[in-house]
Amino acid sequence: MDRVRVLVIGSGGREHALCRSLSLDPQVTDLHCAPGNPGIERVATVHPVDPLDPGQVAALAERLRVDLVVVGPEAPLVAGVSDAVREAGFACFGPSRDAAMIEGSKAFAKEIMQAADVPTARSRTCVTEEEAAAALDEFGAPYVVKDDGLAAGKGVVVTGDRAEALAHALSCERVVIEEFLDGPEVSLFALCDGSTAVPLQLAQDFKRAHDGDEGPNTGGMGAYTPLPWAPDGLTEQVMREVVHPTIGELTRRGLPYQGVLYVGLALTAKGPKVVEFNARFGDPEAQVLLDRLETPLGGLLMACATGELGLDPVFKDGSAVTVVIASEGYPEAPVKGDVITGPEETEHAYVIHAGTRRAGDDVVSAGGRVLDVVGHGPDQESARRAAYDLVGRIGLRGSHHRTDIAR
Repeated sequence: MDRVRVLVIGSGGREHALCRSLSLDPQVTDLHCAPGNPGIERVATVHPVDPLDPGQVAALAERLRVDLVVVGPEAPLVAGVSDAVREAGFACFGPSRDAAMIEGSKAFAKEIMQAADVPTARSRTCVTEEEAAAALDEFGAPYVVKDDGLAAGKGVVVTGDRAEALAHALSCERVVIEEFLDGPEVSLFALCDGSTAVPLQLAQDFKRAHDGDEGPNTGGMGAYTPLPWAPDGLTEQVMREVVHPTIGELTRRGLPYQGVLYVGLALTAKGPKVVEFNARFGDPEAQVLLDRLETPLGGLLMACATGELGLDPVFKDGSAVTVVIASEGYPEAPVKGDVITGPEETEHAYVIHAGTRRAGDDVVSAGGRVLDVVGHGPDQESARRAAYDLVGRIGLRGSHHRTDIAR
């Protein structure tokens, strides 16, 4: 890869992790992010652009004369930002708006999986109360109800309470109701260049707000990689049974997939089955995967954007663990505006900004998930200790975090 100028779109923890890794790539000469956050501005030049406005993003890419645009979050992808960037003549890491509907619509994802014979839960797409009630009775408890559209990782209700499940269904315009998949959940990310796909390491995140997988569903309270307990050959099996058939079906429909395909899996007694697809790096799994990635990130993303993806990425030895520090009230009613204090890094851990902003000389909370603390070490336990040691040094009034990540 020649030396390149890169523009990252987004303002969260995933985008900070992407910018951090890109800043460590010696072939990335200029790094920009829009709109960015206080953590990102330490490694990239930030720009006040609306990430959901395709025209603004394309105009910024033109003004900066970048070589590559990396679209981080799902909402800009579904809004068509990558299409506008490509139409303006720039290489882009991120699927088209139509291909991104693999995340933008749960019903579309189920349609693709059915056509590609991908193993997943039986489901029904419902738009009326009668349809939802019938589907709940068909599949029984635990009830799994998913908002069909984007919901920032919080549109899924899994409950044994039928009334709660039906209420969630009625609060959404359209829902997918499906059978419960029993078994540990893992995440596999595949980089795709429109025809080729290669896997990253397996990771696991923790969705529930409180220890022991209790409390409401969240966007993710922590993650770790690699997974020493994962069955041998799992990555190869998922690439064979899920990733390649899925991108093949999208290509058959005229939707070649360029970017990262996130596969959320349940390891059931009958084998791995897909829980969900995402059209971008998972958050907070991206934080630990990028920490362990040894292959320079800029070259990988450019290869995906230009259809030249070759060898599998290489990962460093050892483990990485990330712990999310969430604001008071998260996820139901997160409190914002509290001052954050404490160190940004220690010898084996560092802070990724997920929901922060500047307020004068202070950095304050600006979202539900405020910080991701990433620890790394030669093994999982040392990475855990490094992460939690730094967590303990950070001050944020009313904040909470899980204490059992990677246990």
